[in-house]
Amino acid sequence: MRQIRALRIAAVAAGIALMATGCGATGGGGTSTGGSDSGPITGLQIMVPNTPGGGYDTTAREAAKVLDQEKITNNTEVFNLAGAGGTVGLARVVNEKGNGDLAMLMGLGVVGASYTNKSEAKLTDTTPLARLIEEPGAIMVSKDSPYKSIDDLVAAWKADPGSIAVGGGSNPGGPDHLLPMQLAGAVGIDATKVNFVSYDGGGDLLPAILGNKLGFAASGAGEYLQQIQSGDVRVLATSGEERLEGVDAPTLKESGIDLVFTNWRGIVAPPEITDEDKEKLVGALEKMHSSEAWKETLKTRGWTDAFITGDEFTSFLTEQDKRVADVLTKLGLA
Repeated sequence: MRQIRALRIAAVAAGIALMATGCGATGGGGTSTGGSDSGPITGLQIMVPNTPGGGYDTTAREAAKVLDQEKITNNTEVFNLAGAGGTVGLARVVNEKGNGDLAMLMGLGVVGASYTNKSEAKLTDTTPLARLIEEPGAIMVSKDSPYKSIDDLVAAWKADPGSIAVGGGSNPGGPDHLLPMQLAGAVGIDATKVNFVSYDGGGDLLPAILGNKLGFAASGAGEYLQQIQSGDVRVLATSGEERLEGVDAPTLKESGIDLVFTNWRGIVAPPEITDEDKEKLVGALEKMHSSEAWKETLKTRGWTDAFITGDEFTSFLTEQDKRVADVLTKLGLA
C-alpha cells in the first residue's frame, strides 16, 4: 500500500432492514410518517450488517428507540446480519428488490468492503433514504497500555511499525482502516509497514482493546463511551476539527499531526421500492431527526448531526463510492 496522506473522508455507517410481510411500510391508525394519515409505521425491521456492539449497531438501536418512543413507528425490531465487512447484509438488501419493509444502517465501512470483498452488490444499487450522523475517529488504548499520549505512541510506532498491531472494527477500506493508514502517512510511516488487524465491528474489537492484544485501536469513540468513562479505555487523540465533547483527549491537529478525519452513517432501502414506501420511510426519519429525543441522543453519543435525504444523499453516496474506489485502487486493494 502507498502512504495515504491528508485525505478527508466523511462517512456514515448505517443500515436498517425491514423484513415484514406485506407490500411495503405499513401504518396503523393515526398520522402517517410520509405526510398522509395512516398512523405509525408497523413491521419495520432495522438490519445491522455487522456484529452487536459496534457503531452501526448502536446507531440502529438508538434510532429504533427514538422512532418508537416518538410513536413514528411501532415495535421496530433491530437484527444483525454480519459477515464480510457488511457485504452479506448489503447483498440481502440488494436482493430484496421492491421490499418496502426492509432497510439497512450503513456507512463508509460498507462502501470500502464492497470493493475489498469483491461484492457484486454495491450501495449504489440501493435506495438511499438518509444520512444521519458523522463522528471523528479516536486513537485508543487499554488502561494498561504503556502509551500515555499520542506522542508516546507515535514515537514507538515510528521506531518499529510492524511490531505494533493496529486494530479496527472494519475491513480494509472502512473508516477504522483508513484512519490509521492516513495517520501513518501523516507521521512519516510507510503504510505498507502497518500491521492492521481487522475485526467485524466494534463489538468484536472491544475485547481486543481491553485484553491488550493491540498496540492501539482506531474507531469511533461513541461506541466505547462506557469504557472510556470508566477508565478501562484511554483515548490518546481524536481526529475531528475540534475536541470531542465528553472525551478528555486532544485532537490530532492539536498534537501537531496534520490530519482531520470523520466517519458517517446513514440508512438505505432495497432497490425498486415504491415512491409511497420511500416517502413514508424518509418522512419517518425526518420526524425522528426533528425530535428532541434524537437531539439528546446526538449529544449523549457525541455524534454530529449530518442529516440529508433525497437527491442530496443519493449524490453523496455516489461520490463516496467513487472516492473510496479510487483510494483503494491506488492502494492495490480494489
